[in-house]
Amino acid sequence: MKDATVSARVEYDVKEKAEFILQSLGIPVSVLINALYRQIIFQKGIPFSISIPQPPKAADELSEDELNAELSIGYAQAMRGEGRPAKEVFDELERKYR
Repeated sequence: MKDATVSARVEYDVKEKAEFILQSLGIPVSVLINALYRQIIFQKGIPFSISIPQPPKAADELSEDELNAELSIGYAQAMRGEGRPAKEVFDELERKYR
């Protein structure tokens, strides 16, 4: 029987984006939270890795093979139309860090 309430404060945009995805999948937020709690119980811990990501390396810190691999990934993304115009990216960064 579901008889407990969970309340948490989150950033508005994070909530909106996550709920949009869940709605697209047809999964109510309460179902996801219940599933997460069950996984915490089952695994006796957080069911995914939480770590501080390593910052990306600068181009001059990469070996030639690593640089070529990164360039290949970027090229493939561009060929699939996944890129954005540089001006758009720089304008966004400028607005964000002003």
